[in-house]
Amino acid sequence: MRHMTKQEPIAPDQVGPVHAPDWWHRDHPTFTALTGFFSGMLFVTAVPGGFAAILRLLLPFETAEKLFPLVAITLVVPAGLLVYRPTRRFGKYMWFGMALTALVVLGVASLVVYFMLQLDR
Repeated sequence: MRHMTKQEPIAPDQVGPVHAPDWWHRDHPTFTALTGFFSGMLFVTAVPGGFAAILRLLLPFETAEKLFPLVAITLVVPAGLLVYRPTRRFGKYMWFGMALTALVVLGVASLVVYFMLQLDR
C-alpha cells in the first residue's frame, strides 16, 4: 500500500510559462473535417430557408417564388472553397455534408409521402 504524502505548493518561479491551448490554430485534420461537414449541413438547411424568408419579407409571394431559384448562386461559395488550395480540404467535407444532408432529407421526405399515400387508401 502506497502512502500519500502531502504535496508542497509550487513556487511561482518554478512554474514555466502558461500557454493557452492552441490545437485549433494548427490545421488539425479532424477539426477541419468536422467543421466542414457540419458547415455543409447548415448550408443546405439554413441558406435556402433564410433566403426564402428574406424574399418573402421584402417581396410579394409571386415575385419571391419566381426569384427563389437564385439561391443557387450561393453555391459559388463552396465551389470557391474547392478552388483555393488552403481551403480545399474544408470544401471537400463541406460538399460531403451538403450531399449527405440533401440525400437524407430527400429520402425521409419520399418515405413520408409514400407512407402517407399508403395510409390514405
